[in-house]
Amino acid sequence: MAEKLPLMTAGNCLAGKTIIVTGSNSGIGHETARQYLTLGASRVIITVRSETKGQQAISALRADLASALGFCQKVKEEVPELDILLCNAGLNIVKYEESKSGHEIVMQVNCYTNFFIAFELLPLLRATAFKRGTPSRLTFVGSGMHTMSKPSISSTETFLEHFDNRERYKGLTRYLDSKLAVNAFARGLATTVSSNEVIINNVCPGMVATGFDKTMPAWIIVPFKFIRAVVARSVEVGGWTLVYATAVVGPESHSRFIQSNKIESGAPFLDESKGKEFIEKLWTGIVEEVKSVDLDLKINL
Repeated sequence: MAEKLPLMTAGNCLAGKTIIVTGSNSGIGHETARQYLTLGASRVIITVRSETKGQQAISALRADLASALGFCQKVKEEVPELDILLCNAGLNIVKYEESKSGHEIVMQVNCYTNFFIAFELLPLLRATAFKRGTPSRLTFVGSGMHTMSKPSISSTETFLEHFDNRERYKGLTRYLDSKLAVNAFARGLATTVSSNEVIINNVCPGMVATGFDKTMPAWIIVPFKFIRAVVARSVEVGGWTLVYATAVVGPESHSRFIQSNKIESGAPFLDESKGKEFIEKLWTGIVEEVKSVDLDLKINL
């Protein structure tokens, strides 16, 4: 795809900035980390889900909250400033699998671990903003396909119970559900902090020419290869969209969804009564989960 999205200006220098990118051993996360360095970032910390990949990519993060806590504690001890946190780690499979924490793994990787890291490092982002006199940035990588998800959680279920339930699991829509949760969480978290301190948004990089769908069934992979060859963005252009969301667009993007460098509202479902119930259950469930791992964590509700 020859698409060139408007992005770079003379003011896009990241000199002196410290940045964390989750899920960045390969693909769009790795490319975005490279672009941050090209723009002069002083320190880019990358994380992945496995120790083996981490050794290859200079990283140390596994996909469960206990190890995420260890990572965050290490950041707090060794990283005095944090300007940008890009929560990019993502997974898409159609078979039900459990994470090390006992949760369905797509929700764990795409949502829970990223949310936990965001909670843990938000104080550092705010402190850095105060020191710099300019807002820090927190961006969650999402998908425009989240608008196709409209889950219904019963009144007797918690958020995590619903998505851990094997009988309710639908492999072809779980990725969409996870990205709806990402959009909902970004909206909720943005209400707890001013855009003068931390600009929080959710971005879709579009269809990017990576191997993200390699774990999908053959009957999905084959047509996707054709579609990707015709319409997918290069990894470089996909990376630009993430740099744009984390370093270029301003406070007008706070709590919003960004697609093709355009600010949008995100899923209309979340503005409906069922959507608001979804957000409330998500928030309650995630707060309880992260506090069970870190009893000292202070969350500004």
